[in-house]
Amino acid sequence: MTVTTIDAPWLKSASLQSLLSALSHDGEEARVVGGAVRNSILDQPVTDVDVATTTIPEETVRRVEAAGFRAVPTGIEHGTVTVVTPKRAYEVTTLRQDVETDGRRATVRFGRDWQADAERRDFTINALYCRADGTVIDLVGGIPDIASQTLRFIGDAEMRIREDYLRILRFFRFFAFYGKGRPDTEGIRAATRLKDGLAGLSPERVWSELRKLLSAPDPSRALLWMRQTGVLTAVLPETERWGIDAIHPLVDAERALGWAADPMLRLAAIVPPDAARLTEMARRLRFSNAERDRIVAFAHAEPARPDESEAALRTRLYFGDRSSIVDRLRLGLAAARAKAEGTQQSLTAVATLARQLDAAERFDPPEFPVNGEDLKRAGIAPGPDMGEALNRLRRLWAESGFVLDGKTLMSRL
Repeated sequence: MTVTTIDAPWLKSASLQSLLSALSHDGEEARVVGGAVRNSILDQPVTDVDVATTTIPEETVRRVEAAGFRAVPTGIEHGTVTVVTPKRAYEVTTLRQDVETDGRRATVRFGRDWQADAERRDFTINALYCRADGTVIDLVGGIPDIASQTLRFIGDAEMRIREDYLRILRFFRFFAFYGKGRPDTEGIRAATRLKDGLAGLSPERVWSELRKLLSAPDPSRALLWMRQTGVLTAVLPETERWGIDAIHPLVDAERALGWAADPMLRLAAIVPPDAARLTEMARRLRFSNAERDRIVAFAHAEPARPDESEAALRTRLYFGDRSSIVDRLRLGLAAARAKAEGTQQSLTAVATLARQLDAAERFDPPEFPVNGEDLKRAGIAPGPDMGEALNRLRRLWAESGFVLDGKTLMSRL
C-alpha cells in the first residue's frame, strides 16, 4: 500500500468535511475516491468529488439527513446516494463487489473491504482514496502509474472489460488525457480481442465517451491506437476509409492559434463530408439536435479556398450557415499550416485563409434595406412573386458588397 498526502482547496470545504465526518464514526469510514484525488495529485482542475463509504445506503441517507443535507437515492440499488449541499452535490457510494455482470450492468454486494472495492474499479489511477485529512491511500499501484503516465487496468484487463465493455472506450479516453508513449500492452490486446462487445452498448454511452475523448488536449495518439486495434471502426465506421490524418494538424493549429478544443470540429476532421452518411451517423449515435445540425451543415458547406474573393466569402456568409463556414475554414487553415513548406505560395495560402477565418468570425450581417412593404408599394402582391423578388434583390445587394441602398435596389426590379 502506498500512502501520500494532498492539500487541495476542495478538500477543505466545510460541507465535504461535515459529510465525511458524519459518515466516519461508530466504526464506519468514508473517503473521497477517484478523479478528484487523481487530478489533485496531477495539479489539474477538479470538477466532481465522489465519496466511498462503509455505511450501507439506508444508513448513509440517515446520517446525511441528520447532518442537515438532502439525500437523493439516484442509484441506491447499486449503493449510490447523491448528497446535495449548499455549494456542491456529492455522489456517495457504499463499498461493493460485483456479483454478476453482463458487460453493461452489474449486480453488486455491499461490503466493508477497501481492497476489494479498489480491485473492482477500472484503472489504477482511478482507484485512489483520500481521507478527510488529505492522506491518500493507494491499494493498487495508482500513484506510480500517475508518475509514469501509465494507464493500466486493475488486475486482468479482459476481466475488467467483460464487466463493462464501455471500459474499452474509457481506456482510450483516459490514455488521451493521462497516458504517454505506447498504451499498456495487456490493455491493447484485451481491447482488440473484445471490441465486438461494444455493439451491445447504448449509443448514448458510446457517444458520451467519444465526445469526452475528442475533448482531450491531444486525442491523436489515442485515435491512432483505436484505429490500429479496430475499435475506431467499430464505433465510427465512417472513419474507416477517410482516415484520421487531419487530427494532428488541427491540434497543432489549436495550440498555435489559441483555439479551444472543440470535439465536434475534431469529429468533422475525421469523417467524410457526406451529408447522408453524417445524418445517419448522428441518428445512430443519438446526437442532440444541435450536434446533428452542425455536423450536417459542415457536410453541406463548401471547402475553404484561398483563392475565394472577400466579396464571395461575405456573400456565402450572408446566405449560408456561418458556423459551418467557420468550421471549414478552420480545418482548411489547419491543413494549410501543416503543408506549408516555406514557399511563397504555401505561406500566402496560410495567410489568406487566416484572413478569411477572421472575416468569417467577425462577420455581422448588415440590415437589408428593402422589405415587403416597399414591394407592395411597387405593385407586387404578397406571395411567390414577392418572395422571388426579395431573393433577387438580396442577391444583387450581396454581390454589390452590401452597398446598394433601397432606392437603387428598387430601381432594379
